[in-house]
Amino acid sequence: MAAFKPTLSVITVVYNNVPNIEGTILSVLNQTYPNIEYIVIDGLSTDGTVEVINKYKSRIAKFISEKDAGIYDAMNKGLAIATGDYIIFMNSGDAFYATDTVEQVFASAPGADIYYGETEMIDAEGRSLGQRRHKAPGQFNWRSFKYGMSVSHQAIYIRRTLTEPYDKRYQLSADIDWIIRAARKAKKIVNVNRYVARYLVGGMSKSRHKQSLTERFNIMKRYYGLIPTVLNHFVIAFNLGWYWLKNKRTND
Repeated sequence: MAAFKPTLSVITVVYNNVPNIEGTILSVLNQTYPNIEYIVIDGLSTDGTVEVINKYKSRIAKFISEKDAGIYDAMNKGLAIATGDYIIFMNSGDAFYATDTVEQVFASAPGADIYYGETEMIDAEGRSLGQRRHKAPGQFNWRSFKYGMSVSHQAIYIRRTLTEPYDKRYQLSADIDWIIRAARKAKKIVNVNRYVARYLVGGMSKSRHKQSLTERFNIMKRYYGLIPTVLNHFVIAFNLGWYWLKNKRTND
């Protein structure tokens, strides 16, 4: 039987991020897996980001640099020109966990609609901060986000035919809505049971954080209903408090 070797479209969205863009590009270009279509969408950067991208232009399948209406508009541009069997977003500052990550993902099982794994957090110096607070569930489905975003977008590979454009009504949390919509249509979802991505932890202002939480609540309410979402938020609050307390004890 022939090995399962689908084409993966890796999409990187970036705007004015010279410190991190090269690391992300190299994590894609250094993959041992051969069938990768690499797409980079730049928001018309002015800080030297484009010059860094141009160093690798011959190995990038599609590169767009133009003004956009925000991150999800840029991500939609990438989706619109992708031709691979599967899609993953690896935005500036993110990285594949290892050089053989993509190879290991597709070797885990043939023909899944969605593959997913675990994400490691890193700081600006590239030091590990450990696993995300939201551990990836053993079995993932469209209801798995009821207690928060349990799989990060850097750690989920989705069959392209299941994807739709991001809903630009949401400025900060459209990725949750996007994954839920795809997962509702998925028949076979595979946990690869390994770290598959590294996520650069960045600060978000309190006002933006509040907006993000409001958007997440509205998305959950839309899919899971108002009363279950309210009740689930008590669980989310408890889990957050316990996580904070546990880590405070560890750090004391």
